[in-house]
Amino acid sequence: MKVAAKLEQIRQQINEACLKANRDPEEIKLIAVTKYVSTERAKEALDAGIYNLGENRDEGLLAKWDVLQDKPIWHFIGTLQTRKVKNIIDKVEYIHSLDRLSLAEEINKRAKRKIKCLVQVNVSQEESKHGLTADEAIEFIESLRPYENIIVEGLMTMAPFTDDEMVLRDCFRKLRELQDQIQAYNLEFAPCTELSMGMSNDFTIAIEEGATMVRIGTALVGEDG
Repeated sequence: MKVAAKLEQIRQQINEACLKANRDPEEIKLIAVTKYVSTERAKEALDAGIYNLGENRDEGLLAKWDVLQDKPIWHFIGTLQTRKVKNIIDKVEYIHSLDRLSLAEEINKRAKRKIKCLVQVNVSQEESKHGLTADEAIEFIESLRPYENIIVEGLMTMAPFTDDEMVLRDCFRKLRELQDQIQAYNLEFAPCTELSMGMSNDFTIAIEEGATMVRIGTALVGEDG
């Protein structure tokens, strides 16, 4: 199926979720996760009107950058090794996986402008997932105050892969509650306006619980062709 047709279906689901939650669909940034598809498929997404593209490896981002350049808004959504920051720092608008000071130091050192970062929180506390605990996240964000090239735009989490709606809602709700706590500090360097949560299997639930960014790969760009 063409990306444009899939996009129409996704937009309808976003609209329905927003209606249930009494939210404006314009609040939702749809990020097409292009990590498993070709540059041609990513270009198809761009041509369909999806301007936010997400990659989780520097090699994938650089390969697509060679063709698409800065036409999309690039989001780095995967675990970012400190030594690879220099490869992508001048190409991305958002980094969704800030989870340690060594990475913050490297981003701050390499960046020539403010980089919008999302602090990754492992709300579900699964050993297989990266990220800080909710308790660690507030202290970590406070420690980012000296880094003039980092703005904490929000929080990111990955929910457990499950069909249990209550488990998913609990995960997303806890991230929203953490956002509320951080916003109460009124930190200029950490407005924390974005919540990056929800993927192909659970994005409507994430929207109902407060997501402002949803990261959709399979359901949107899927397989090439």
